[in-house]
Amino acid sequence: MDDIEVPQYFVCPISLQIMQDPVTAITGITYDRDSIEHWLFQSKNTTCPVTKQPLPRDSELTPNHTLRRLIQAWCTENASYGIDRIPTPKPPLDKAQVLKLLKDFWNPKLQLKIIRKIEFLATKSEGNRKYLVDAGVAKAMLLFIANRCYKEGLVDGLEEALSVLHFVRISSEELSLLFMENDQIIDSLTWVFGCKLQNQISVSTHAVLVLKSIIQKANSIVLETLNPDFFKKLVGVLRNGVTQQGTNAALHIMLDACPWGRNRIKMVDAGAVYELIELEFEAPEKKTTELIFGILFHLCSCADGRAQFVSHKGGIFVVSNRLLKVSPSADDRVVLILSLICKYSGTNMVLQEMLEVGAVYRLCTLLQVDCAPYLKDKARQILRSHYEEWKKCPCLGISFHPR
Repeated sequence: MDDIEVPQYFVCPISLQIMQDPVTAITGITYDRDSIEHWLFQSKNTTCPVTKQPLPRDSELTPNHTLRRLIQAWCTENASYGIDRIPTPKPPLDKAQVLKLLKDFWNPKLQLKIIRKIEFLATKSEGNRKYLVDAGVAKAMLLFIANRCYKEGLVDGLEEALSVLHFVRISSEELSLLFMENDQIIDSLTWVFGCKLQNQISVSTHAVLVLKSIIQKANSIVLETLNPDFFKKLVGVLRNGVTQQGTNAALHIMLDACPWGRNRIKMVDAGAVYELIELEFEAPEKKTTELIFGILFHLCSCADGRAQFVSHKGGIFVVSNRLLKVSPSADDRVVLILSLICKYSGTNMVLQEMLEVGAVYRLCTLLQVDCAPYLKDKARQILRSHYEEWKKCPCLGISFHPR
């Protein structure tokens, strides 16, 4: 193919490849359908890549059949150069087709067949996903899962429904209405964690990603009334293991729920402190550590949370050991966690442990490196508060004068 010159007007301005399914935007420029749909729907751009004129996401993309036939004819003529003829694309999905699928979806005999077809359409293109969103497919999938909740043996279709929800997200407005219609939406998604399915890790990951999307859009009434079982199952996800993406999603959910004091107590009762410390011992990626420390800071603001933290033999070590090794955000949480522990749970045993695991040494080191002034002030306050207990320790190997 390097020996033949491709006509310029056969090439997509975005992908710079021969167009498979040329479509013309309202600005008069022709693009390959996949490229321009990705530009509009996933990258969320609102201008024409070539002309820079406004190009709304809901604007029409008109199939350029004439150009497509020219490209096909040219490919056929140059087959000897190793050029494959592009296939004639199938007609794009439209909203009427999706509405017809959803109308038939509630027929029990057709449900599994339709849900698998919807999943196929969702994975096919950005344009398909737009029509699925507009037609209310996300709501239908959530209701499908809720209707199966706690019904033994009714697990067929769950994997496909969650896969669809991974691609097709529900809007905040739709979600508010859905919560009024069905109060089992969140419970049904956590129920999925306990289902025995062939691809359990993949299914649990999709379920927690959908939960994250829902929790981020839910109002304060929903967030402050999350039940204890919700957090037990979420902690169970961390304990049993999912993909890295699923782990971070579960941590995001917990962090989003932390501002409500009742939620913090429920998380502590569910054993979250222990599991978070254990997860951090696995030396996770930077983002995971930041999320873990963010949650631990909130949980250590309550007495039971601090009690669980200091009762774990590796809690103080694993947190203080990350100081100056991860990110400024993580440093902030580390110092605040140690501050809470020292202020409210600073028994002789805890203070001795801080010396033995190097927490005091690292706080001293913090005073001598280039970091945010407020962090140095916080570290200085911690050191000052227990100066008499720590000043004579020979294991520090560094003198500090916090006054």
